[in-house]
Amino acid sequence: MMTYSRRDFLQFAINAGLALGAAGYVSNPTRALAQQKLTQEDLLRFDSKGQVTLLHFTDVHAQLMPLYFRPPDTNIGVGDYAGIPPHLVGEEFLEEFGIDRGSHLAYAHTFVDYVDLARTYGRMGGLDRTATLVKAIRAERGEDKVLFLDGGDTWQGSYTALKTNAQDMVDCMKLLKPDAMTGHWEFTLGEERFLEIVENLGYPFIASNIFDAEWDEPAFENTAMFEKGGVQVAVIGQAMPYTPIANPRWMFPKWSFGIRPEVLQANVDAARAAGAEVVVLISHNGFDVDRKLATLTSGIDVILTGHTHDAVPVAVQVKDTLVLSSGSHGKYLGRIDLEVSGGKVTGYSSNLIPIFSDVIAPDAEMAAKIVEVREPYKDELSRVLGRTESLLYRRGNFNGTWDDLICKGIMKERDTEIALSPGFRWGTTLLPGQDITVEDLYTETAMSYPAVYRNEMTGAQLKDILEDVCDNLFNPDPFLQQGGDMVRVGGMTYTCAVKERIGNRISDMRLAATGEPIEASRSYVVGGWASVNEGVEGPAIYDLMDGYITRLKSVTLPDERSVKVVV
Repeated sequence: MMTYSRRDFLQFAINAGLALGAAGYVSNPTRALAQQKLTQEDLLRFDSKGQVTLLHFTDVHAQLMPLYFRPPDTNIGVGDYAGIPPHLVGEEFLEEFGIDRGSHLAYAHTFVDYVDLARTYGRMGGLDRTATLVKAIRAERGEDKVLFLDGGDTWQGSYTALKTNAQDMVDCMKLLKPDAMTGHWEFTLGEERFLEIVENLGYPFIASNIFDAEWDEPAFENTAMFEKGGVQVAVIGQAMPYTPIANPRWMFPKWSFGIRPEVLQANVDAARAAGAEVVVLISHNGFDVDRKLATLTSGIDVILTGHTHDAVPVAVQVKDTLVLSSGSHGKYLGRIDLEVSGGKVTGYSSNLIPIFSDVIAPDAEMAAKIVEVREPYKDELSRVLGRTESLLYRRGNFNGTWDDLICKGIMKERDTEIALSPGFRWGTTLLPGQDITVEDLYTETAMSYPAVYRNEMTGAQLKDILEDVCDNLFNPDPFLQQGGDMVRVGGMTYTCAVKERIGNRISDMRLAATGEPIEASRSYVVGGWASVNEGVEGPAIYDLMDGYITRLKSVTLPDERSVKVVV
C-alpha cells in the first residue's frame, strides 16, 4: 500500500546534507564541531526537477520565534499502520531512514540524545527563517513554478496570537504570500472572527469537506486553480474533519464537517474535467487518515498532510499518490518537485527541509514584522515565572512533562484528587536549566476556551472518558481517529492495552498517592481544562499555572510514567 525505495532514502540523504560528515556522538568534541558546520546552502540542496514545485508548511501553531520541540518517544500505530512511518520513533526511525545517531537529522527527527543535541544544534524554526527559505526557492525555481501551501493550525498557540485574536499571524503570513490554506484550530476563534479574517486574507481558504449544516451545501470554496510552469494545477482543501468533536461546536454551529471521501472524489473529477494536469490535496486530516483516503480515491497526485504533527523525511507513495507530512511548529519546510508530461506526473523529488535557526539567515522583512507585532507585549513575554531543572516537553502518545506539571498545578490550585490535561500535540520544549517565561507557558496553554473546571466524577465515568479518548487514538480504522494524543492524568495510574477494543483497553486504575483501586461507584474530585462544553466556569489555565509556577519557583519532575502500556 505504501512504498518508498532505497533511491528515495539516498536522495533524502544527499538533499539533507548527510554527506557532510556530521555524524557521531555529541560527547566527542571534534565531531560536535563538525556537526555544526551546516550551511544554508546545504539545507537548500535539492534534486530540482520538472515544472512544478510544491512548498508545504503546516501546524506552526502561531510560533513566530525559533524554539525547541522534542519529537515523541511514543507514537504507536495500530492495525495496518503499525510499525511503519510515521509510527516509528527513536532508533527505529533512524534505522528506517538511514540517519546517523548524533547527526543534525537525528536531532531534528527523534528524541534520541535530545538534550545534548539541542545544546549542540540550537533552536529550530522561526518564521523569518522560513521566509528566507521560501524566497530562496522561489528565486531559484522562478515564481511561476512555485506553489506555497499552508496546511492550517496557523493562527493559534501563542501569547501574541491569543492577545491579538490571531492578527499577528495573519499579518506575518501575508508576507510569506501563501497561495492557499485550509485549517482546524482557526475555527476556535469563533465564526465571526474566522470569517472576518478569511474575507481579508488575500489568498483562498479552501475546504472541500465543510458544508452548511442547515442547507447541506458547501460552505467554502473547495478548489483553487493555478498555472505553474505551464502546468494546470488544482489545489483542493480538506479541513480537519472532526473539528466539532475535538473543539467546541458552539463556536461554529452553522457548519458541518466530515471526511466526505465521495465529495472529495467529485471535486477531483471536476478539477480534472476542467483541465487540471496535477491535483494536490492540502489536508488537515492527519497522516493515517490521508493514507487510507489515498487508497479510496483516484486522481490525486499529492496529499500534503497535517494535523498529527508527524515529520517524515521524504514523501511516501500510496498507490498513485504521494503523501508528504511536514511536521509542526515551524521546524520544517516540505518540498516536492513534480515532472509533468502528457497531463500526468512522470517524476518527482521530495524532501523535508529542517529549519536550523542558527544556520539560516533571518529574512529582514519578516524579522521586522515579527518585532513589530511582538513589541507591545515584549515585557510580559519575557517575564520569568520560574526555572526548570527537568526537560519540559509535551509530545508522546501517553505523557509529557509539561502536562505532568499542569496536572500538579491543577490538583494544587483547585484542590482535586485527580487532574486531566488534554492530549494536545502543540506546545514547545524547555531544556533543563532554562527559565520558564510567560511566553513559554502560553505556548502550552494559549486557547480560546481555557477554563479550569472542578467536578465530581465516578470511577466509572473516568474509565469511560479514558476509553473514549483511547479509541480515538487507537481505533484500527483511521477514519475513526481524531488526532491528538491520550488525555494526560495526574493523581492516578492505569494500564492501557492498545490492541483491545473500546471498553477493554483501560484497566487497573489506581490513585497514585495510595495505590488504592479507583472504584467504579465512588465519586472523585477531578480538575481539568479545555472542556468543549459551553459555559464552563473556572480560572483560565494560563492564569492558574502562572501563579503555581511563580510560587513553585523551581520545577523538578521525576520521570514518572502514569500509564503502563501493553502493545
